Amino acid sequence: MFVLELTYTAPVERVDALLRDHVAWLYTQYAAGVFIASGRKNPRDGGVILAVGDDRAQIERIVAEDPFTEHGVCTYRVTEFIATKTSDELAPYREQLPG
Repeated sequence: MFVLELTYTAPVERVDALLRDHVAWLYTQYAAGVFIASGRKNPRDGGVILAVGDDRAQIERIVAEDPFTEHGVCTYRVTEFIATKTSDELAPYREQLPG
């Protein structure tokens, strides 16, 4: 599992100008089963996305396709973790520690 932390690098007005395209990109990743949660940070200086994927390279390719990335209004910090405990609703995403 991956935590994607977005930090805005441009004024929020530039971010808002791209928001419709960013949300369409989000919906595409939800439909593909990659994103499982997302939202704005508070205060509004970026956002957070929870993602599942085969490997870090796949997630980094997806991040590169975000209109926010393409237009240089944010940076991403990608953190991979092994989700060994989850709520029952997220049980399909539970992982085992490597042996």
